[in-house]
Order: sequence, then C-alpha cells, then structure tokens
Amino acid sequence: MNTTLPGRTMRLILLSILVWLGAGHAQAAPAISAPDIVLRGVAFDLPVQGLPEEGALGARLGERTLAIERGTDGQGLIPGLVIDAPEATLTLVDGDGRVLADASLATLPAWLSLLPALVAIGLALAFRQVIVALFAGILLGGWILHGMSAGALLGAFADSVNVHVLEAASDSSHMSIVLFCLLIGGMVGVISRNGGTRGIAERIARVIRGRRQAQSSTGLLGLAIFFDDYANALIVGNTMRHITDRMAISRAKLAYLVDSTAAPVSAIMLVTTWIGFQVGLISEAMSGIEGWQESAYSVFVNALPYNAYPLLALAFVFMVAWTGRDFGPMLKAECRAGLDGGRRDDLSNREAIVEEADIPTKPGIPTRAWNAVVPMLVLVAITLGGIYHTGATALGPGEHALRDIFGEGDSFGAMMWGSLAACLVAVIMTRIQRLMSMTETAHYWFEGVKSMLLPITILMMAWALANVNEALQTSDFLVAVLGDSLSPAWLPTVILLLAAFTAFATGSSWGVMGIMMPLVVPLAWAVLSHHGLAGTAEGMPLLYASVASVLAGAVWGDHCSPLAETTLLAAMASGCDLIEHVRTQLPYALLVGVASLVFGTLAVGHGISWWLGLAAGGLALFAILRLFGRRPTPATQAPAPTRQPATR
Repeated sequence: MNTTLPGRTMRLILLSILVWLGAGHAQAAPAISAPDIVLRGVAFDLPVQGLPEEGALGARLGERTLAIERGTDGQGLIPGLVIDAPEATLTLVDGDGRVLADASLATLPAWLSLLPALVAIGLALAFRQVIVALFAGILLGGWILHGMSAGALLGAFADSVNVHVLEAASDSSHMSIVLFCLLIGGMVGVISRNGGTRGIAERIARVIRGRRQAQSSTGLLGLAIFFDDYANALIVGNTMRHITDRMAISRAKLAYLVDSTAAPVSAIMLVTTWIGFQVGLISEAMSGIEGWQESAYSVFVNALPYNAYPLLALAFVFMVAWTGRDFGPMLKAECRAGLDGGRRDDLSNREAIVEEADIPTKPGIPTRAWNAVVPMLVLVAITLGGIYHTGATALGPGEHALRDIFGEGDSFGAMMWGSLAACLVAVIMTRIQRLMSMTETAHYWFEGVKSMLLPITILMMAWALANVNEALQTSDFLVAVLGDSLSPAWLPTVILLLAAFTAFATGSSWGVMGIMMPLVVPLAWAVLSHHGLAGTAEGMPLLYASVASVLAGAVWGDHCSPLAETTLLAAMASGCDLIEHVRTQLPYALLVGVASLVFGTLAVGHGISWWLGLAAGGLALFAILRLFGRRPTPATQAPAPTRQPATR
C-alpha cells in the first residue's frame, strides 16, 4: 500500500552510488606526516601528501614561512625543518592563506638521543656484563621513544625484544652475518676435532722460536686474510690461539693483534668486501655536486694516503710485535699470562665459556695441517670467486676493471657460499680419512655452532640498540652539533672526531660511513667553495682528507667500542673476554688515534704533505712505545707449556 517506498529507496541508492563515485575520483586531502621523534634544534625533512597539482603552497611554523618542495603524485617535502620549542604547530596553507592541514609536533631535548648508547657503553665497561648493558640501553631508548612516562616503561620492556631485537633479526644482511658465523663455527669445530688446527699449530710452532715471531706471524696472517674483516677475525683468532697460548702470549694481546689487522686491512685494500660499499657511498655523495668530474673509485684511491688511522694502526701492530714492549692494561695482561705459564685460575665469565667450548683434538689420530688448510683455502677461494662472479654479472658483458667488479660484488652471498663449501670440504675430508664417524663429525660440527651462540646473542642486542639509535636520530644530532661554520684547515679533523665518536656510541663503522659520507662530502665541497679552494691543487687534498676522515674515524671508533661487531668477533675468536679486550686495546687505539689526528688530519689541514705526516706519526708512535713500554717480566720470556683444554 506504501507506493512511494521503492522510488525513495532507488533515489537513495543512486545518491549513494554518486557519492561513492565522487569519493573515488576526489583528491585526497592534504596531510602532514609527523615523525614519531623530533629532536629540538636538529634539522629534519617533513613529508606532506595530497598536495594540489596547481597553485601556490607554503607552510607556517609560528612566525616563520617555509617553502615546500613539490614531488610527483601530490607528494611534497619541507626540507631542513628546525624546531627550537618544546611544542609547535605546523600549518599547511595555500596561496590565499587558507589552512589546508596542520599538525602538532612535540620535541625532545636532542641530548637524550645519545643517552642509550652512552648508558650501554658505561655499564658494559663498569660491570663487564655486556648483554645486561645492551639490554639496559635498549630499554632506556624504548622508554624515551614511548614518551618517558611511568606507564611507558612497560611498553618499552615489551618492545625491547618484540620490536627492536626482532627487527634486527629480520634484516637479511644481519642474518647473512649470523649464518656465516654459525657455518664458520661448525667448520672450526670439525677441523679442531679432526686434528687440523692442532696440525697448523705444530707446523707453525716448528719455525716460531719466541714471542716476537708468534706476534709477527699473527699480524702477517691478518694481512693475508685481507678480503673481509669478519672472516679475518674468525680465521686468524682460531688459528693462532693455541700457538700464542704456547708462547705465553695473553688472549688480550691476541685479540688486539686480530682486531687491529681486520677492519684496518679491509678498509684500505683495493679488493675487499668493503670497497663496493665505500665507493658507492662516495658516488652517492658526489652525485649532487656540480663542477666535480671525477670517478668515485678515483676519489677513494686518492683519499687512501690520508686515511691515517688504519695505516698507523697496522704499523703499530708490528712495532708492538717486534719490540715486545707493552704498556698499561696490556702489559699487566701479558705479565699474568707469562707468570702462570699460560694458564689462569681467575678466568672471566667469557674466557671460561670459551675454555669450556674449546674442542680438543680426538685422541689417537694423526694431526695433519692440511685438514684445516684446505677448508680455509676453499673458504677464501669460493668467497673471492663469488664476489667476482656476482660483480661481473651485475656489470654485464664487456671488459671491466677488477676494482669495479669487486665493488659491485655481493659480499654477503659470497661469504655464505664460501663458508658452506668450507664446511662440506671439512666433513668430506674427515670422512675420507676415517678420522671420525659421521655421527661424531655431525656432533662436533654442532659443538662448533654452539660456541657461536654467545657472540651472536651479543650481536643481536647490539643491532637492536643500533635500531634504537636510528629511531632516536642519534647520528643526526651528532652531525648537527658541528654546524656549517667550519674552517677548511680544521675540516678533516672535526670530521674525524665526529665519525669516531659516532662509531664509538653506535658500534657500527658501516653505519657511520653510510650516514656521514652523504653529509660530509657536500659539506666539505661547500666549505672549500666558500673559500675559493674547491677544485684547486690546494683544496683537493683537504677534500680527499675529509673523505678519508669519515672512513678512518669509523674504524677508530669501532676499535674503541664494546658494541662493535669486529671487536666482539676478535675477542670471541681469540677466547678473550670482550671487556678485557676493549680495556686492554683502548689505550693503544687512543694513542694511534691521537697520532692520526695530530700527524694526519691536522698536518694535512695546515699544508703538510701526507707522507711527511705519516712518517712523523710512525716515528712518534715508535718513540712513545720505546719510552713508556717495557717487556713483560723475565718469567714470561721462556715458552710456556701448551694450554690444556678444559675437561668436559
């Protein structure tokens, strides 16, 4: 009886369809993407969306009017935004002054972004409990990210593993390192049990007659494994540990020798897993500079002579090894190692774990060095071959320079192939010689894998803290501290100090290079251009020195930090407590760092030739070592008995 209902319903349906169609074609309303964290006084870029295609646009922050850079598809960016107040309201307006969008932005004191890293480092050095210290840093950073209220602590505690550690574990490059370490650990477990490592130790021991030769051999082996710092630390540390034990050389000294010939070698050699990353960063940083026509690889090569810290660090390793002199905590560690005949009863927790995880050679089997040498050669050959293959494939057909091929290679994939092949070769050689049954071989492969669980746990925690630092924009704050008013003469020195401190606080040399290189190169070019030095014979050494300062500072800070991956791997492979390694290495790294600062960046900045600065720096280091260093007590001079593995 109600005849109007169908017609009214139809009109409502049609109206709904028209509204839906209109909404589908309507442009999205402008919006401002407010970041989770804004540091007070630190510049950042603020994205905006839904911008109209035509018409004037602007942004207002208090009394200031800001420009908007238009992109495609309605995207835009407000670059270099700086907020100095605790709170601020940003308004997006059109040409007539009409408000299109607004957002309230709350800021944090910039120094808070540095607090988690400093707390983690301080606790680690004070209490020698690295995992607890890292967790405290992650928890503190999460609390800052959650707003620092009383209730935010619970959310920070939940996110510490569920968010930050999980994100670190989800990164493919991180997992490549984890798998590489596990496979290397498994290989070391097999070649330790089948007598391979004992065979190497016996062969080298035949020609080594004293502590000087043992330390020099460790340094030379570190130079030989130049292609990757991770592989360097794991191979050299595990190979030389038994030999240095026999010569009553402390595990702390071995860890120093390993650590100081790992990253420094990889950072300066022309064909390494670092080269592609470094050259890629330089290329990216140069892309926006007009008037500088030079290849990125040429810039890297020209910057090498100014890379003072790695060069002087390597020189100091052989000075220490050849003179037999030490000072500070390292001297005490060497005296302890000699006075107790290479054994200690007061092992730290880390050293005790390594001693318990040490895999003894199976009794009654021949100790053949080639059972360890062949898998290691396979590891090196497959890794280098894999880098070459992936680099050549990426570049495509045609003739390419070897440096370009290795620069484009997939180092992480190649390391995986090499470590897997080395494991298979070690297992096959063990079975062919009937040294162990398949069950026993698999068991000791897993024993080797288990020995890597502690360092991998620490690595995961360190990566999680790095994620927290990234969220808190720690590096942006450190870079902003400098400002833009730099003298060309002081430019390399300031960059070196900033890179070193950032690497020390974050524990990542690659992270520091990735963050700072795109900022430093344009900054250096702008400073030199302002003084009329860009592109001149006087200014280019300062530019190359600025590029080298990023690389050198990253390695220097990495050497000093207990959060650094290579520091951890060197300590683990050498069987040394991590904090003991940092505590004993720190005076040496600081001494070489100061020499690099005075005779490297400062000298170049004030017009002194790089070669003259390096020579003066080397002589100064040698003089300080002779003046303040002394040999361990006479009781340490005689070779000590071989350290016996702990009973299980």
